[in-house]
Amino acid sequence: MTPGTPPKPFSMIREFHLADWFTLANAVCGVGALFSIMTYLEIRDVRHVYFACWLVLAAFVFDVLDGKIARWRQKTSIMGRELDSLADVISFGVAPAIIAYGCGMQGLYDRIVLAFFVACGVSRLARFNVTAEMLSDGGNKVKYFEGTPIPTSIIPVFVMALAAWSGALRENLWFGSLELGGFHFHPLVLMFAVSGSLMISRIRIPKP
Repeated sequence: MTPGTPPKPFSMIREFHLADWFTLANAVCGVGALFSIMTYLEIRDVRHVYFACWLVLAAFVFDVLDGKIARWRQKTSIMGRELDSLADVISFGVAPAIIAYGCGMQGLYDRIVLAFFVACGVSRLARFNVTAEMLSDGGNKVKYFEGTPIPTSIIPVFVMALAAWSGALRENLWFGSLELGGFHFHPLVLMFAVSGSLMISRIRIPKP
């Protein structure tokens, strides 16, 4: 395409591989989780917390499948890798943080921890992308992860689903609430601090 020539309709879509459609499904599930938790904040129907958590789990399934399909078809691309990272930020970074906020972690210190968690997830993905070629030793497969993969955030999401099931939301959150300097802090939010810290650690995890 020459400079100044408008792109043809759907030209980008035609460049998508099969795995990329599963990656997009991952992103759609993440956005759906955000919608669900916002609905919970509006109408206080706990079912929407369940919907949000299940959608993050569905995003995880699509994330696993897109990798398997890409390896099966032996079709990978830089665009696919970047697309995967953007989808993961939504589904396993932003969505879990907003689910935690919706479930009651709304104090100032809670927000700082949740913002830290998202920043760690973004940093983890960026570090992986820029070092993927070096770690693969010239091949197509990265041999190990540095830091825990961002989809491990389904663990705190699972905890929030259990809290919702047991009625431990908002003022009833497990471990209660502390007041520090006039601002509220929920100790349960520390699981997101731990999750984020592990993502940016130098722990080497073999990649399957």
